[in-house]
Amino acid sequence: MPTARRSHRIFEVLDRRQPDLTVVAEDVYKPHNLSAMLRSCDAVGIGTVHAVRPTGGVPTYEATSASAEKWVHLEVHRAIDGALDALRADGMQLLAAHLSDDAVDYRDVDYVRPTAIIFGNERSGVTEHTASRADAHVIIPMLGMVQSLNVSVATAVILFEAQRQRREAGRYDTPALPAKVRSDQAFRWLYPDRAAELDASGVPLPWLTRDGDIVADDTVPDWAR
Repeated sequence: MPTARRSHRIFEVLDRRQPDLTVVAEDVYKPHNLSAMLRSCDAVGIGTVHAVRPTGGVPTYEATSASAEKWVHLEVHRAIDGALDALRADGMQLLAAHLSDDAVDYRDVDYVRPTAIIFGNERSGVTEHTASRADAHVIIPMLGMVQSLNVSVATAVILFEAQRQRREAGRYDTPALPAKVRSDQAFRWLYPDRAAELDASGVPLPWLTRDGDIVADDTVPDWAR
């Protein structure tokens, strides 16, 4: 049985999730880099990350119990255009971390807007085709001899600027996810085996109290009213 303390912690995390902020990893093929990117996403309240891998599945590195893979949903796409089309249809601006003549300092864009930030792979970065589809290009100014940071480090740098802007705008003060979505996700994290059985049967998940107790019948708990 989950403890009330763990349940409260999970609900606090879900209360701060930012469904209109996400990352697109374009063919990032090194597991430790993708895992580090997911950890940074979790740290700033991103619950879903998009990975484009033309060959199919995406490897991630799960060597520690603190691995972010269990807390961040990784949606894998085979083609970049489908991923970008879906994000744009959701009203997101598309920003590519890409060095170009039109690139701007990453701190000079508005991340309070619904935003998807695209990062390219370790070898060649964001492809030219993907860069051409972005609304803007952002760069991290480099004052030394090297031209760029490791992709996972660059992800963290840019995301924490997004977090700073969103905190100042009060975006973490009020839950953005609907109450039922938060309750269902908490149920899946706290009762994974039972959630899998109910999902397989097509049965809706029951509501939870913030202590992690299952609410009888279809009663809505006070916190969700």
